[in-house]
Amino acid sequence: MTIVSMLSMIPPRLIGNTIDAIKLGTLTSAELNESVLLLLGLSLLLYVMVYIWITTLFGNSIIIEKKLRSRLLKHLSKMTPSFFQRNSTGQLMALATNDILAIGQTAGYGVMTLVNTLVGASVVIVMMLSFISAKLMIAALIPLPLLVLVISKLGSKVRGRFMAAQESFGRMNDHVLESISGIRVIRSYVQENHDLGAFDKMTTDVMNKNKRVSILNALFQPLISIIVGTSYTIGIAYGSYLVFHDEITLGQLVSFNIYLGMLIWPMISFGEFINVLQRGSASAGRLGTVLEEKADMQDAPDPVRMDVPTAIEMKSLTFTYPTANHPSLDKVSFRLQRGETLGVVGKTGSGKSTLLKQLLRQYPIDKEKLFVSHVPVENIALDQMKQWIAYVPQEHLLLSKTIRENIALGKPDATSEEIARAIEMASFTQDIAQMPEGLETIVGENGVMLSGGQKQRLAIARALLIDSEILLLDDSLSAVDARTESRIIGHIRRERAGKTTLITTHRLSAVSHANWILVLDEGRIREEGTHEQLMLLGGWYKEQWERQQMEASLEE
Repeated sequence: MTIVSMLSMIPPRLIGNTIDAIKLGTLTSAELNESVLLLLGLSLLLYVMVYIWITTLFGNSIIIEKKLRSRLLKHLSKMTPSFFQRNSTGQLMALATNDILAIGQTAGYGVMTLVNTLVGASVVIVMMLSFISAKLMIAALIPLPLLVLVISKLGSKVRGRFMAAQESFGRMNDHVLESISGIRVIRSYVQENHDLGAFDKMTTDVMNKNKRVSILNALFQPLISIIVGTSYTIGIAYGSYLVFHDEITLGQLVSFNIYLGMLIWPMISFGEFINVLQRGSASAGRLGTVLEEKADMQDAPDPVRMDVPTAIEMKSLTFTYPTANHPSLDKVSFRLQRGETLGVVGKTGSGKSTLLKQLLRQYPIDKEKLFVSHVPVENIALDQMKQWIAYVPQEHLLLSKTIRENIALGKPDATSEEIARAIEMASFTQDIAQMPEGLETIVGENGVMLSGGQKQRLAIARALLIDSEILLLDDSLSAVDARTESRIIGHIRRERAGKTTLITTHRLSAVSHANWILVLDEGRIREEGTHEQLMLLGGWYKEQWERQQMEASLEE
């Protein structure tokens, strides 16, 4: 770009010399041909060089966008739930789209305008000083200090308004996500018009905030054009005066006007640069704030690694969610050997899911309260903990892909036989056989084509496929009937012999086989023991068991 700017100074000088030669009558045919050929050669050379810097600069700005998006997604994949409580999905999507695009524009178009301004203007001014007239140049540049004042005033306002527009765009993203994901609920309550009205208000707010940004953007060009136009007027008027008084030649005035015309673009581009820079810096600030956040869970300085988890032990663990005032787990203790099954039951909100999540290392916990193979869990590498565990949550996330791809999510290279075995263990074979395209059936957005029970069994098949050391089933059989549940539990007990399983459930028949059962209430263990011991105890577990057995008999 610098070389192009320097080479661009040659044609005006050449044209001015030619005009002077014509006026003096000294121009020969050979000199004219030489000048024309030189101009043509310069045009071709400049074309090639401009092509090179444009493809290089803007190509690299696209690469920057790609790298930033990859870095952002990699960063988000490491964040824990507390991060997503502080940052909404819509705002994060706005970062990945609008903000990174603004940063890419700064790196491409912004750098171009900056170099054009600094190099182009500098070279033009040097040529004016060296070959034309210092007096004419100073007179023509008198209005330019106004340019700095206008740009500084408008630039600071652009940044503030652009930040507000981006935040409004993020809120609109959130609303769209909620509306699409909850469309069936909205329709069932006949709230389509209300939702459209709320969305219309949000889009109007986004439009108005972007209008305010556009108004400032629109002011840049006219104000800069007026200032540069004033400079042009002074240059022509004062330059003509100098020609009449023989201080400069006519050719020099023509060259000066061409140079002044070349100075207009750098001045205008400087305004564009400030505009793009303000947008890019605002977006970089938003992106930087997110990228600087650290995950709540970090590996120990020298993490311990081991082959298999031989035991899981919890010692008086108390846990409170970051935004909660009361503990979700209060002095919970248990011990589980490899190959055993732990059942966790209790009322809704008693802390069952929270107990399982402690093994997932989603939140920090007190030191030396949870042990795996007699090693404090905080000393074990996070990636190893994840490799040991297969987790089936209450809310199942299904991708808009085929059933085969959803099941093979944790093991993409699984064979057809391995997938079929996992499907059989999840008692999902007959359902797939009845689907039009079998395993190649597209499940739709978050499994919209499947029933609740089918979603659960697909998620169970996905977990069973990886044959993990620890299986966490978080109320994952609530949407299947008792017979299907019994078959799935039977398959799990038979196929996972020698491996550890933790099950939370409201249906006690799912954990009656467990080696140890915890009954939680308000985060505390109220009862514990085997199924037989709890039945003899005659407490909440026995009451619930008898009630559920009676309900099952009536249903049959």
